[in-house]
Amino acid sequence: MTVKLETLSIRTLSREELVNITEQVQRSVAGKLRSGVVWIHSPHTTAGITIQENADPDVRIDLLSHLRQLVPHDSGFRHQEGNSDAHIKTALVGAGQTVPVSEGRLLLGTWQAIFFCEFDGPRSRRVLVTMMGDG
Repeated sequence: MTVKLETLSIRTLSREELVNITEQVQRSVAGKLRSGVVWIHSPHTTAGITIQENADPDVRIDLLSHLRQLVPHDSGFRHQEGNSDAHIKTALVGAGQTVPVSEGRLLLGTWQAIFFCEFDGPRSRRVLVTMMGDG
């Protein structure tokens, strides 16, 4: 079994947004991993990773809208940086996802995509892609 690590660079444009990184992750896997798993990780406390529907953009809009309702930006938090809502949203979404790989392809469902979840942008971010399996 081999383990390989690659870092993706992400530039977000809004305070909150979901960035489809599926193709970037697939390019990381191509030619490096035939079968195994890939772990996609956000090393940030105010940004996460989720797998969600990509066919209808309204799903992303609904997801962000309801996270804003659950955790409003200005709710009298004690944390002085003004981004407590981003920390809480990241805790709800999670920092990473694992996807199986077969024949060099991510095994995602028909409508699934991998999204970087920005909750405190715009920023330059990193995503770590760890590939484990047969190269």
